[in-house]
Amino acid sequence: MVEEKALVQSAKAGDKEAMTLLINNNYNILKGYVIKLTGNTEEAKDIIQETLLRAIVNIDKFTPKYRFSTWLITIATNLYRDKLRRNKNILSFNEEIEITKDNLENKVLNNILIKQALEILQELPYEKRTTFILKHYYNFTYEEIANIMKCPVGTVRSRLHNSIKTLIKKMKERGIIDE
Repeated sequence: MVEEKALVQSAKAGDKEAMTLLINNNYNILKGYVIKLTGNTEEAKDIIQETLLRAIVNIDKFTPKYRFSTWLITIATNLYRDKLRRNKNILSFNEEIEITKDNLENKVLNNILIKQALEILQELPYEKRTTFILKHYYNFTYEEIANIMKCPVGTVRSRLHNSIKTLIKKMKERGIIDE
């Protein structure tokens, strides 16, 4: 964390290498989050690009109270929220699944299960889906999620509880998990 704070200070002072390092260090977290959030790789690319552009332009506004990745995810979340307001249609999940030759049958079955679970996740309302992704894919604290989602910690806990309940129910209904 100390290294990140030093990079932030250097980036704020105009050090392009520091800014590049900050982006490179956090790119995969941002990319994975946005793909899971949008359920569409093409839409995710646009949001990621806009997020990074805004981060570069507004680096002066970043205060290292939380991690740099938290700030990027907050920007991406706001961009996605704005996009939802403008366009009520959410595109279906279309993430490619990578399959190798090693134990092909198990990989295919696992990938089918993962894709089914992600499709169910896409059916959750935006607030519950985002909360679930931030907590269970990225291990953000309740406080960090509350900051990103601009809501109280109790609301984060409630959304998380309800999203898990809904996911389990839908997975049981579809025979993905046993009763």
